[in-house]
Amino acid sequence: MTPSTTASGAPPSAGSAPARSPITWVPSLYFVQGLQFFVVMLIAGLMFKKMGVPNDQIARWTGVLGLAWAFKPLWSPFLEMARSKKLLVVVFQFTGAVGLALLALAIQLPMFFAASIAVLFLLAYSSATHDIACDGLYMASLSPKQQAAYAGWQGAFFNASKFLTLGGLLVLAGHLEKSIGVHHAWSLIFAFLALLLAALAAYNAWALPGGTWAPRSRLRQARPPGGSSEAAEPHSLGAEALPLSMDSVLSTLREVLKDFFAKPGIGMAFLFIILFRLAEGQVQTIGPLFLIEPRDKGGLGLTTEQVGGIYGTAGTAAFLVGSILGGYFTSWLGLKRAMPILILAMAVPNVVFWYLSLTLPTDLIHTGVAISVEMAGYGFGFVGMILYIMQAVAPGKYQTAHYALGTGVMQLGFILSKTISGDIQVALGYQSFFLWTIACGVPAFLLLFFVRIPAPERSDR
Repeated sequence: MTPSTTASGAPPSAGSAPARSPITWVPSLYFVQGLQFFVVMLIAGLMFKKMGVPNDQIARWTGVLGLAWAFKPLWSPFLEMARSKKLLVVVFQFTGAVGLALLALAIQLPMFFAASIAVLFLLAYSSATHDIACDGLYMASLSPKQQAAYAGWQGAFFNASKFLTLGGLLVLAGHLEKSIGVHHAWSLIFAFLALLLAALAAYNAWALPGGTWAPRSRLRQARPPGGSSEAAEPHSLGAEALPLSMDSVLSTLREVLKDFFAKPGIGMAFLFIILFRLAEGQVQTIGPLFLIEPRDKGGLGLTTEQVGGIYGTAGTAAFLVGSILGGYFTSWLGLKRAMPILILAMAVPNVVFWYLSLTLPTDLIHTGVAISVEMAGYGFGFVGMILYIMQAVAPGKYQTAHYALGTGVMQLGFILSKTISGDIQVALGYQSFFLWTIACGVPAFLLLFFVRIPAPERSDR
């Protein structure tokens, strides 16, 4: 495929911009995607904790915000009606920049929590919609071979934004909190992020490929962050190309959903996905808050700067190493045989935080090593859920669309457990709460005897 053709082999329309090397736009595109996601799903909760918001309120409201990514497959087909996915991407990137600027202002208001949640709500749905257009542009602009080749860059820069937000910016926020106070510190952080996102949006307006779609396009479902690195084949949604009218979009969506819910054992698969994330959503929400909680209230009493240093360096590196090793381990053993080990690995974070709540170490190195073990176990085990959706839920006529729906269910499971985690922790206290999360991993393990996990092909062994 030459640079002047689209992923489907058709030439770009007359209004398209000259094609540029994917290396000039894939990194910036996915850095922006990750930046907005991590601000809403990770940074906001830590910020609210430093501002004195109770754990149950933090968990409940940030959980509600996460529904944007769980439900985004439901409106993704309608974005296919837009003539220019590049325009959608750029518009929603600038919208995200405006949202971050408004968040910097909302923090200064007397009713800062309600105002911040309202802004974060708009930012979450804008970001989720941006993800759809972002992934759609990626798939339409690159051939299947290119999609696979640049998937590594895609994942690397999505996670690079996590290094920035959970590492560098959290450390900076902790430093500023000491000199100008919590609210002013976080206003400066979000003002900086707004300027950064606006600059990246302006760059992407120049660098992104294409201006408009060809008059007729196949309906594709966007692949969510962290999804399969496999290329989305042009026939993923089957049949012939359709004119993008409301009727054709609705008709295809109905067919995709009907085929999805007709899959054998889909109900049991849903239950397994939700139970797989039952403990994870709780411990990944409350764990970082426990680190910041004062010692007289049962926490470790770390500063924002210390938490950022731990998670942004050794913690994130351990997660990446665990993820890579989990992938190789599952490839070597096969998903069916590896899944029990992967589920046990998902219990490592629960055990680590229970241990920390019992011992309450004062040595930062001790805590850092424990968090690194927690993140490595998390990364190793989470591979199992991604591969389960790829190999047991997605295969079929509409593989890409069904993968998107499966990851939507996966996100919903995380959000449901995240939303209830604060109330459970407040009722039980930290030690009993983390012991409870260990117990929450048992149902998914038991369900392994009932869910269908395809055995590897003979050629894969």
